[in-house]
Amino acid sequence: MTLHKNSRLLATGAAVTLLLAGCATVNFDDALQHTRQASQGVVPESLELRQTDAQHQASVQRSAQLLAKPLSLPDAVQLALANSPALQTLLAQSWADMEAINQTGRIANPLLTFERTQLLNEVELNRALSIGLLDLLTLPRRQGIARNQLAQANLQLSANVVDSVAQVRLAWVRAVAAEQTAQYAEQVSKAAQASAELAKRMQQAGNFTKLQRAREHVFYADATAQLALARHAATAAREELIRQLGLDDQQAAMLQLPDRMPDLPAQPRSANELNATAMQLRLDVQQARLQLDGAGKAQGLTLLGTLADVELGIRRDTVTDTSSGTSADRNGYALAIRLPLFDWGGAQRAAMNAQTLAAANHYDSVVRSAAPQLRTSYSAYRTAYDLARHYRDEIVPLRKSIAEENVLRYNGMLIGVFELLADTREQISSVMAAINAQQQFWLADADLSAALLGKPQTTNTP
Repeated sequence: MTLHKNSRLLATGAAVTLLLAGCATVNFDDALQHTRQASQGVVPESLELRQTDAQHQASVQRSAQLLAKPLSLPDAVQLALANSPALQTLLAQSWADMEAINQTGRIANPLLTFERTQLLNEVELNRALSIGLLDLLTLPRRQGIARNQLAQANLQLSANVVDSVAQVRLAWVRAVAAEQTAQYAEQVSKAAQASAELAKRMQQAGNFTKLQRAREHVFYADATAQLALARHAATAAREELIRQLGLDDQQAAMLQLPDRMPDLPAQPRSANELNATAMQLRLDVQQARLQLDGAGKAQGLTLLGTLADVELGIRRDTVTDTSSGTSADRNGYALAIRLPLFDWGGAQRAAMNAQTLAAANHYDSVVRSAAPQLRTSYSAYRTAYDLARHYRDEIVPLRKSIAEENVLRYNGMLIGVFELLADTREQISSVMAAINAQQQFWLADADLSAALLGKPQTTNTP
């Protein structure tokens, strides 16, 4: 009886210890807070996974508030966080992945077996409670691996959210710029139409040759084609923004965009943002470092697992003599060992060695690639900023000054109406080029923000 009692106490103590060791769960709110901190301000504090009706109602109200006015760039990001089902899918799937990883760091449930056999006048009841001894011995290491993988999943979540936010920013810039371009293309078309109509009348009056009229008309025809393309580009860009924001048809009808893009900042970003510390804070660098560390931990666990598998159990057997009604109990333990006779785990160990080597080289590759990526993104950013400022401070003011002088010359009958219309077209074309330069700057700005976090975007920056 003493052996039986000690075995029971041992089993109970082990069960409690294992239960406490495996009870931890993933706090996804903490994961989202880590994402906000890791994004260095790119992801707003309003990021959340909606799970309750109250949260859903709050998001609907917040979306309606944002759609009630022209949507600014920061508000577009807020609207995506509050409204986009795709982003909510991303968050929910990340939570599921983290819980699956967390499960790998838990001990397997013990196995309880019960047998009943009968032979002539004897009935035998066999009960056994067993647990994988190797699972118990490797529990700390497996928990360490699970923590490493959870940290990687956390970084991957941050990277995915940063990428989603960057896509919203890019879509907003393109939609507003395309709308601006379409508006000015319409002005060019109207000016060209007026010029073509005037040329037609002057030819009918005998004051214009057929060639002169054809030149004006071909410009009008070209402007008409460019206007159609600009309108389509504006529609396509708007629809892409609607998709990124996750708007339904009713919300899409409410969407209002500003008349123009934001002004350029007074000063561009400093190149000091590209220091070594910033590169080490990149999400891809951190994740590659964790992958290397995790590969080393997993290699040791795999080495042990390929050699043997041990199962330990306690037994209690009861034999009853049906004729006399007497019973006898037998207590003991069982040990099951998987013998490595056919597979010594050589292939698995070689695979783990290769994975560790690959992780080491991947980390080295990511670190070496970080600096060139940042320098390229910053060069595109500064080039776009300088070009946009050049249009704003030099070309557009000069075109405006020329237009004002030509109006005075026209009023003084020094130039004709066609020269005035031609100058108006050139001025509008310069404004459209300035809009494009400003668009490229804001695209480059979004790209640089993502590149600093290790998620560079593919944009058409210069």
